[in-house]
Amino acid sequence: MGRPTLLVFAKPPRIGLSKTRLAKGIGPAAARRIAGFTQARTFRAALQSGCDTIIYAAPDSALRAVTTTGWPAHLPRRSQGEGTLTERLEKGLNEAPPGPVLFIGTDAPDVSAALLRQAVRLLARHDAIFGPAEDGGFWLFGINKSARTHSPFRNVRWSGPHAMQDVWSNLPGHANIGLLPMLMDIDQLSDWRAWNRRDHA
Repeated sequence: MGRPTLLVFAKPPRIGLSKTRLAKGIGPAAARRIAGFTQARTFRAALQSGCDTIIYAAPDSALRAVTTTGWPAHLPRRSQGEGTLTERLEKGLNEAPPGPVLFIGTDAPDVSAALLRQAVRLLARHDAIFGPAEDGGFWLFGINKSARTHSPFRNVRWSGPHAMQDVWSNLPGHANIGLLPMLMDIDQLSDWRAWNRRDHA
C-alpha cells in the first residue's frame, strides 16, 4: 500500500471568509488572526507527518494566491468544488488514490505531526478512524480507500453534535473503527476562551 494521503480542507484566513462564527463574538480582525494561528499549526503538522498532503481550497481564488494565504507554496492545491460539505468531501475522496486517506480541517490548534503519524499507524490496523472533537464532530477522519469504498458523508448533520456519529453510522456494520485522542475545534468565542484556559505546554 502506498504512502498515506492527507487532505487538508481550508479557506484562506481572510476577513469575511474564514471563522465567521468566531468573528461574531470576537471581531473580524481577531478572528482572522486566530484562523492564521490554527492554520499555521495544522500545516506545520501536515508537513512533518510523512503524508502526501494536498490542500483542498475554497474559494477557487485561493488556488492561485500564494503569498497572501500563509499556506506552504509547494503543496498541491485542488478546488473543493461547489455544493455542500458532503459534496466537497466526496470530491476529495473520489480524487484520492487508493490506500489510506486522511481528512482534516484547520480548526484544531492541538493537531500535531505525532498525532497524524499516530493516525496513519491506527488506520493500518482499522478500516476507518476518527479523531473526535469535543463538540460531537471530528478533527480527523481516515479511511482505507479501495474500489469498493462508498461515501460515508451522506445525510450527515454537519456543524452539530451528531456529525461524527452520523458518519460512523454510514460505515459498514462490520467495519473496524479506531479512535484518536479527542481535541477541541475553535469554532466560536467560547471555544477560544476554553482552549486558552488549558495548559498547552
